[in-house]
Amino acid sequence: MDGQQVCNDSKLYKKSTTKEEKKNNVLQLWGNERTMNLNPLILENIRTSYYFKVNLRKLKTYHEVVDEIYYRVGHLEPWEKGSRNTTGLTALCGGVRGVGAGGIVSSAYCLLYKMFTLKMTRKQVNGLITHPDSPYIRGLGFMYIRYTQPPQDLWEWFEPFLNDKEEIDVKAGGGHVMTIGDMLKRFLTKLQWFSTFFPRIPQPIQQTIDRKLPLP
Repeated sequence: MDGQQVCNDSKLYKKSTTKEEKKNNVLQLWGNERTMNLNPLILENIRTSYYFKVNLRKLKTYHEVVDEIYYRVGHLEPWEKGSRNTTGLTALCGGVRGVGAGGIVSSAYCLLYKMFTLKMTRKQVNGLITHPDSPYIRGLGFMYIRYTQPPQDLWEWFEPFLNDKEEIDVKAGGGHVMTIGDMLKRFLTKLQWFSTFFPRIPQPIQQTIDRKLPLP
């Protein structure tokens, strides 16, 4: 084999490898590809909020969004503290599934949906959940996974972090500190997240997850 043939073969191999890497980096979305599987009320408040329509519209890149999370996010609730009229509604769950009173939607959920509009890659999501600078960057990365990835893939995403001891205060106004690991166990076992719900995990998959989870 002459040198020219070796060179050509090498170029073909690199081209093939690059193509395969790009394919593996594509993160397929599960469920509703328009709503991100969010509660309709929350989604409507996100889309109509000044913060999302004006401030976040200026952000065009993944790194800009990560910086915005670092400076703006201090909890992981869907609504800002004290902004929601919950008179007559059951605490936390907001009454009937998918129904609740409006309020000021949180910067966390606005940024969560902004990430969805950017159609993030697998590499970018991995960058979020391993980010060293803020637990809220990591927290929103894990929430993005919980909302957008197939239920059968959740264990593979979360399992390496189930014993993660980094702490995060998830409640608007503070007062509900948990470790990243405990938060992920909640994501895997509970549908309810404050005044909203995560997508339902099919029962056979849920049973498999429950068997794998370490005992408390």
